[in-house]
Amino acid sequence: MRDLALLPKAHLHLHFTGSMRPGTLAELAAAHRVRLPSALLDDDPLHVPADERGWFRFQRLYDAARACVRGEADMRRIVAEAVADDAAEGSGRLEMQVDPTSYAPFVGGITPALEIVLDAAREAGARHGVSVGVVVAASRMRHPLEARTLARLAARYAGDGQGEVVGFGLSNDERRGETAAFAPAFAIARRAGLASVPHGGELLGPGHVEDVLGHLHPDRLGHGVRAGEDPRVLERVVASGVALEVCPASNVSLGVYDDARHVPLRALVAAGATVALGADDPLLFRSRLLAQYETARTVHGFSDDELAGLARASIRASRASADVRARLLAGVDAWLATPERVPTA
Repeated sequence: MRDLALLPKAHLHLHFTGSMRPGTLAELAAAHRVRLPSALLDDDPLHVPADERGWFRFQRLYDAARACVRGEADMRRIVAEAVADDAAEGSGRLEMQVDPTSYAPFVGGITPALEIVLDAAREAGARHGVSVGVVVAASRMRHPLEARTLARLAARYAGDGQGEVVGFGLSNDERRGETAAFAPAFAIARRAGLASVPHGGELLGPGHVEDVLGHLHPDRLGHGVRAGEDPRVLERVVASGVALEVCPASNVSLGVYDDARHVPLRALVAAGATVALGADDPLLFRSRLLAQYETARTVHGFSDDELAGLARASIRASRASADVRARLLAGVDAWLATPERVPTA
C-alpha cells in the first residue's frame, strides 16, 4: 500500500473553529480564562444522536470552543496551524470555511475579521506550499438578510489566487430556516463568480437535498450523503455535476450512521457522484482528512487506484487555479506510479 500522506489531495470541507488543534484550544482557554467542557479536552470523539438534542450538544461545545477565539493573534494562529496540518497530510489545496460574524466583535467588524483570515491564509499557504482559498459561510440560525451582507462581503474578495474568497456557504442545523429565503444571498455570490457550497443532506434526507438543489443551485454540497437514500435524487445530483463533500467522521459523530461501515461512500462513487472527502470539524470529531482516506481504504476497501480517484475528484471540484489543479493532478499520477510498499515480516 502506498503512503496516503503523500497522495496529493484537496480539502474542501473544513470549518475555521473546528480545525483547531485540541492543544491550541486548551492554551487559548487558559489565556482568556475560559472554562471549557471536559468533552472538548479529552481524546474521545464526540458522539451524539442525530436529533435536535444531539445537535444542541454539538453546537454548545462548538460555541464554547469559538468563545476562546478573541482576537487577531488567535485567528492567525488557527489558520496557520490548519494549513500546516493539512500540508503534513498531503493537501495541496485547502478551502477553509469561516463565518466572520463570530469574530467581528474582537477585531472591529466583519470586514477586518475576513481580511485577517485571508491574510493569514496567504502567509501560511506560501510557507507550506499549499494553495489556500476561503469560503465565507452564512448561518441558518441567523436572518437571511445577514446572509446577503456576507455574500456582498465575500464578493468583494472573490478570486482564485492565494488567500482569496472562492465560495459562499450556508451552515448550521439543516432543520432551521427556510432554504428558499437564502436564495438571494447565493445569487449575489454567483454573480461574483463564487462557488455555491451550502450544507445539505446530512441531518435531513433526500427531500432536503432537492430543496437545496432547487433554491441554492450548489456547485458542491456540504455532506449530501443522504441523497443516496433516493435513487432519483442521487441521479439528479450526478446529472447536475454537483460534488459531494463527504465527511465520514462527522456522519458517525453526529449519529447519522452508527458506524463508518454504513456511510454510503462506495455507493455514491459507484453511482457516478463526484466525492471529495473532508474532515469537517476535527476538533470535535478527532479525525483529520488523512483519517478519512484511511477509512475509505480500510473500512470501504478502496484500492490505491480508487483512492487516487477520490483525490482527483477533490482537486477537480476545488476552486483552485488551473495551474494548481494541473500540478496536483500530475502529483496524483506520480503517486500511483510509485511502487507499493511491501509489508515487512
